Amino acid sequence: MHVISNQQPLPSAIPGISHVTLAGHEDGLSKLSVWQQSVAPGGATPPHRHDCEEVVICSSGTGELRLGEKAERFSRDMTVVIPANVEHQIINTGLDDLQFVAVFSMSPVLACLPDGTAIELPWRS
Repeated sequence: MHVISNQQPLPSAIPGISHVTLAGHEDGLSKLSVWQQSVAPGGATPPHRHDCEEVVICSSGTGELRLGEKAERFSRDMTVVIPANVEHQIINTGLDDLQFVAVFSMSPVLACLPDGTAIELPWRS
């Protein structure tokens, strides 16, 4: 067991997204990865999918989860459940930062664009 000091999310190469990996593959995990992210107003993740389940726990702000053609709104104190291999996107729909913790059932997380092109994540996973 390891105790890790949490850092604050830092701006990433994806515009509008700040990120910190709280625990992942480099910490000895093979079946779990935990990220903390902040999405600036008007910002969004790219549409993508991954071969694992994802749970997003929103701590502040308001957002929208797009699953293909379907869109669902969420906000603080709500949990978003995303099945494996489902194309999705998280969009900040509010005026403040959208902040959440995302938990994945895989480590490292392998993400790809809707056309299947692998995404080189700009952070450790």
